[in-house]
Amino acid sequence: MDMHAYRNELMNMYSSLSPDHADRFMNELATREKNPIFAYGFNTWLGLLGIDRFYVGDVVAGILKLITVGGCGIWVLIDYFLIAGRCRTKNMAIARQIYAKYS
Repeated sequence: MDMHAYRNELMNMYSSLSPDHADRFMNELATREKNPIFAYGFNTWLGLLGIDRFYVGDVVAGILKLITVGGCGIWVLIDYFLIAGRCRTKNMAIARQIYAKYS
């Protein structure tokens, strides 16, 4: 997911809620969202074990990455480019779930 589209959709969700619900929405999102910097760190240090994929909730991809030892390191290199977008996609799914609860 594109970073600008991600931010715009979050702001639209936030602005459409009442002030009390908007604060609750942001607090719950802040506690549940996945940090792309942690995902990069996991990919750098434990990418061969698939820990970065487990962190963002891609269990099947994490298991495959673990079994293949990161695709002999190739999957680790690919994830340097893909993991931030995967974090944003996961965070948007979490945000939509929280938004549905408060709207």
